Amino acid sequence: MGVLSQQALALWGKKKIDKNGVPLWLPLIVHMIDTKNVGTWLYNCWLCDGQKSLLTRRLSEDEVIKLVQFICYIHDIGKAIPAFQIKKSYDDEHRALDNYLINRLVRKSFTGLNDLLLNSAGKSKHACAGEAILEEAGLNETVAALVGGHHGKPQSGNQRSQLDEYTANYYQVDQCQSNQDRAVQSRWKKVQKELIDYGLQLTGFHNLGEIPAIIQPEAVILEGLLIMADWLASSEYLNNDSGKPMFNMIGLNQGINDLDMTERYKKAIDTWVVNDAWVPEEIDDIDEYYKSHFSFRPRQIQVAMEKNIRDTIDPGVIIIEAEMGIGKTEIALTAAEQLAYATSRTGVYIGLPTQATTNAMFDRVNAWLHRIANIEGLKLDIKLLHGKANWNSRYTSIPRAEDIESGDFDEGTVTVNSWFEGKKSILSDFTVGTIDNLLLMGLKQKHLFLRHLGVSNKVIVIDEVHAYDAYMNSYLSKVLEWLGAYHVPVIILSATLPKDRRNHLIYSYFKGKYGDEKSDLQAEAGWESNPSYPLLSILDGKKLKQYSDFGLPSKTKKLLVDYIDEDPRTALLKVNEKIKNGGVAGIIVNTVKRAQIFAKLAQDYEKTTDSKEPALIKVLHSGFLATDRSKHEKELQCLIGKNAKRPRKLIVIGTQVLEQSLDIDFDVLFTDIAPIDLLLQRAGRLHRHTISRPKGLEKRHLYIMKSKGNDYGAANESIYEKYYLQKTEHFLTSEILLPDDISRLVQLVYDEATDGEIPNLTEAKDKLMFDFKREKNKAKTFQINSPVYPDDETDLLDETWVDYFTIHRWLDRDKGNLNENQASAAVRDIQESIEVILLKEIEGAYYLLNGTKVDQISDIELAKQVIRLPHVLTLDIEQAIHRLETITIKNFPEWQQSSWLKGALALVLDAHMTCKFMGYHLKYSSVSGLSYEKEGTE
Repeated sequence: MGVLSQQALALWGKKKIDKNGVPLWLPLIVHMIDTKNVGTWLYNCWLCDGQKSLLTRRLSEDEVIKLVQFICYIHDIGKAIPAFQIKKSYDDEHRALDNYLINRLVRKSFTGLNDLLLNSAGKSKHACAGEAILEEAGLNETVAALVGGHHGKPQSGNQRSQLDEYTANYYQVDQCQSNQDRAVQSRWKKVQKELIDYGLQLTGFHNLGEIPAIIQPEAVILEGLLIMADWLASSEYLNNDSGKPMFNMIGLNQGINDLDMTERYKKAIDTWVVNDAWVPEEIDDIDEYYKSHFSFRPRQIQVAMEKNIRDTIDPGVIIIEAEMGIGKTEIALTAAEQLAYATSRTGVYIGLPTQATTNAMFDRVNAWLHRIANIEGLKLDIKLLHGKANWNSRYTSIPRAEDIESGDFDEGTVTVNSWFEGKKSILSDFTVGTIDNLLLMGLKQKHLFLRHLGVSNKVIVIDEVHAYDAYMNSYLSKVLEWLGAYHVPVIILSATLPKDRRNHLIYSYFKGKYGDEKSDLQAEAGWESNPSYPLLSILDGKKLKQYSDFGLPSKTKKLLVDYIDEDPRTALLKVNEKIKNGGVAGIIVNTVKRAQIFAKLAQDYEKTTDSKEPALIKVLHSGFLATDRSKHEKELQCLIGKNAKRPRKLIVIGTQVLEQSLDIDFDVLFTDIAPIDLLLQRAGRLHRHTISRPKGLEKRHLYIMKSKGNDYGAANESIYEKYYLQKTEHFLTSEILLPDDISRLVQLVYDEATDGEIPNLTEAKDKLMFDFKREKNKAKTFQINSPVYPDDETDLLDETWVDYFTIHRWLDRDKGNLNENQASAAVRDIQESIEVILLKEIEGAYYLLNGTKVDQISDIELAKQVIRLPHVLTLDIEQAIHRLETITIKNFPEWQQSSWLKGALALVLDAHMTCKFMGYHLKYSSVSGLSYEKEGTE
């Protein structure tokens, strides 16, 4: 190995003055080697074999390892230019350190650097500069683009023109008008070449021409690996804990020769690794697995599906369509371990539609993972991934991995790894999150490569896939293409999936995996219209297999259906008639405002009735404080959950939240009209548990509230397409059998072939097609492109075509830096909304709405007092935010010093729990939630 010159050793990579006033630096070469060492370790010990298999499909293992080492080493070559070396610190107090490092370079023969002024230094940021230097030196563009994008966003094309346009940024002078100018330029060119040659020697390449070109999916994973290696190698301490040093800077009188580079990275990695890697096991005995992991024996359908999945040779996308309550979650978790074993994955991601469903699933996954950890004696990590994860007490009670010393647990345990936070959260091995976090794989955002890296080591489970609209489905299709490109197994669960949607999910994955036309897919004739239910569809390599024989059919249950007038008074008369002998009635409506109308009328009725046994009234919707909503959910679970002691008479009024997550049981159900799949989901809360029923409620009965004719009301038609409402009403007969009729009804409603059976459908269909096209086009605005593959390997080196196959422009026209709410809105096509901390003021003092004084509680408890404002209040969102900021800054300036409250907005009610805001009169009740009326209409 050659010895580096004094010029190369004097280049700085990082600098700072520590809290004690001591100036520190890190030589550029040290950081480059640190990153190479970390990247090598990550490839060998952290990437799963499934990810490695992707990278070694075209290249040999030796080529890939050398490539990883080289890109991780060379990533900061762009710092070896004058524009970077004269870069000033952000703090003026550090000018002495800046001057010291520059003057040292001057002494090492970089004459004139201390007097250098560059007018356009910012045009050659070091990532861009690194790519330019390497492309000029002869590195193929597919790999050079990784260096240009290692700060999270690739360049918009080849960067060689930089050397002509901003020559002085690279070589100190623009033009060689004298021998002195040529000497100055020569020193920079020489040191840049020296660092490149040193990297080639370190990694086993003889020249840049030996470095293999890569295709786009490989490039995305390698870029994610490089970014992760760079972040780790830039960490002085683990989670900023000075007691856990990693890659420290050194004194100004020290250099690389004072460091043991191998020992340095090994100690840092030993500090960083606080969890064990999961080694999934092959599942031979399904019955035993269920007993050991779920504490019950599997049903026949579960055994049959697990065996079909286990027999898959090259698993791709797997779609499980089956009725509610048959144990799809257990099928998915068991299959996840089986598929992880088969495809060498080391993690699982489970995505769900809402925070409520995610929290419910988290508890089940956490219990399953604890069983695995205990059985295998491992310390595994888990992540709850949504905006209010830190308010989930069951999640926050899980110990932090870095706080547990070796030997603290005789058996395995589950922990939270604090390093995997923010953009790094998806890198955690086991993640349960809202579907947004998966759909964000398709959104152009800085550091998207990390998300792809984190997802590609997992088996993906997507639950309740029927709940997504056209906009979200566009993102899901794009995500499936990329999951297919990475050969990641995907399990999709649904009770009510239209066949066209099923087919599109399969085609999307197939396209990403093979880059081929769908005509190459091998399947039995008629598979696209398979009416079977339950149905298991498995993409095994290029062959689609479908299974529908799972032994004895499940017991059919009759569901009676009646339509009644949507008027709340009329509906409540029917409700009270049905539960006159006792019982639990559910009322699910489509808007919060309508739920509040029902609640007030029901409460007034119970106050005025002469009944000796008035019904208990419970309300649940999204218009409650987060703390109140959580309280109401727990109360409902206690009242009508599994094994609950049920009240004699109860009316539960709520919105769509009642059809999600909660394991509750109604004796009779009333619901607003909705598309057939959602009605069937709601009906899943009818007679859910095996218990005796009150007199007159022995049969499952669903009452659908709607107006007469084809006018479903502006509110309903703004939420659901009228086309689906008309078809639902037409095909939903007065008596159906569950589960036999579930798929049949869903297909009838969602199949265009049945349109001719419904009168007066043309206008609604025209609107549907217009809206669908608009949503699909809108979704593409900030969506990444599909993975591309060259027709021939030579295309990767052909200057005419190569740029098409690189990651250049992959994130051009991106969505920018979004907070969690903004990112969620971007992939859900919802209006950005505002959350506020809702408080009340009494005689100049501030209180929580439950009466607790604000200054008597912790910041985290105060942060939980949030509610999302109705959309009508934030039509002028900038003005709404301005008013809320004014309130907050005036009354709670100290919040800006709190990690929990910084950036939060306050809305203050009066002693009567009311206020005026944005032209509306607001009132809050812990019983019915936040209501509003336009000023002057109360």
